[in-house]
Amino acid sequence: MAANCEICGKGPVYGNNVSHANNKTRRRWNPNLQTVKAVQNGRVRKLRVCSRCIRSGAVTKAA
Repeated sequence: MAANCEICGKGPVYGNNVSHANNKTRRRWNPNLQTVKAVQNGRVRKLRVCSRCIRSGAVTKAA
């Protein structure tokens, strides 16, 4: 399953782990995705949404 927000499309960001010896290995930062029951197009669906979309009100939660 892709680590992408279904509202804003935010996905993983890539970079390096850097040790004290300056060794570099690739790593990725995933968005903070939460499964939320939300109203979308008049229907209740389960969406995988990032925490920023929930906090900003981009998602209307189902009752």
